[in-house]
Amino acid sequence: MAVLDQTKKPILVTGAAGFIGANVCRVLLDRGLEVVGVDNINDYYDTALKVHRLQSLENRTGFAFHHLDLADTQAVNTLFDTADGFPWVVHLAAQAGVRYSLINPDAYVQSNLIGFQNILENCRKRMPEHFVFASSSSVYGNSQAEAFSETDRTDDPVSLYAATKKSNELVGHSYAKLYGIPMTGLRFFTVYGPAGRPDMAYFDFTRAILAGETIRVFNHGNLERDFTYVDDIVAGVLAVCDHPPSELDIPHRILNLGNNRPVKLGHFIATLEGLLGVEAIKNYVDMQPGDVYKTCANIDAAQALVGYEPQTDIEQGLANFVSWYRNFYQ
Repeated sequence: MAVLDQTKKPILVTGAAGFIGANVCRVLLDRGLEVVGVDNINDYYDTALKVHRLQSLENRTGFAFHHLDLADTQAVNTLFDTADGFPWVVHLAAQAGVRYSLINPDAYVQSNLIGFQNILENCRKRMPEHFVFASSSSVYGNSQAEAFSETDRTDDPVSLYAATKKSNELVGHSYAKLYGIPMTGLRFFTVYGPAGRPDMAYFDFTRAILAGETIRVFNHGNLERDFTYVDDIVAGVLAVCDHPPSELDIPHRILNLGNNRPVKLGHFIATLEGLLGVEAIKNYVDMQPGDVYKTCANIDAAQALVGYEPQTDIEQGLANFVSWYRNFYQ
């Protein structure tokens, strides 16, 4: 296990105003480490939520924030030059959302391709102890496997978002092979929880149900998702950071971080209805372009390598979210 020397330079976390990024920053600060957070705070969804996440960090000792677009090559170069590198680079910034990639593909090219390349090139120049980056379960497409494993084929993406994440994995592998940068790509599976992304189903369903609006139930409810609570994801990210792949000939690996317990859409909606005390008005519709039918993470590799073990079931996770939602939106 690699133990980071806390007297060293701060950790870089990109996407620090994002859902996962803000929580990773919080836990790093709880460890007593210093953190440099970066985010462009774009308006893909309500920026008030991003500001809310940042406000919980900005008064913390050891936290510094930079409002920065990672597609700005010179700005990223200056960030790394000023800090003279970072021991860990935790790259979580990305343009998220499968469906939005059908509407605004350029946002994905700028953030997920150019932004990723700018970070990676600076890691080449100023070698970190570990470069950890966010991939996605979307790379598996409509796999027919009962559980998706890191060794499965991922050459048939069904959205531009998935294609950009697969590109990150491939380009990362080439840099690890050429330059020996220790790196791990993490395929996240449907992360949810308090202060999450409002474009995701659990958030939008909660808003609509409480407002008495109709919710659209895609593929007539015949969908399953491996919902993974944010605290479990963050624990996995930090455990991975502690274990760079130094033992490999090519120091590059891909790991699934999921819950390994897919939830049927009907059960998911019924759980929300019970927590909210309101029955949803449902409109059953066809499959949405870019969506997949089922996700389920095989987490054997993460369990064996870093002891990853998700703890939170959907009932408890949604209860935590609903409690936060009622408080935040009063």
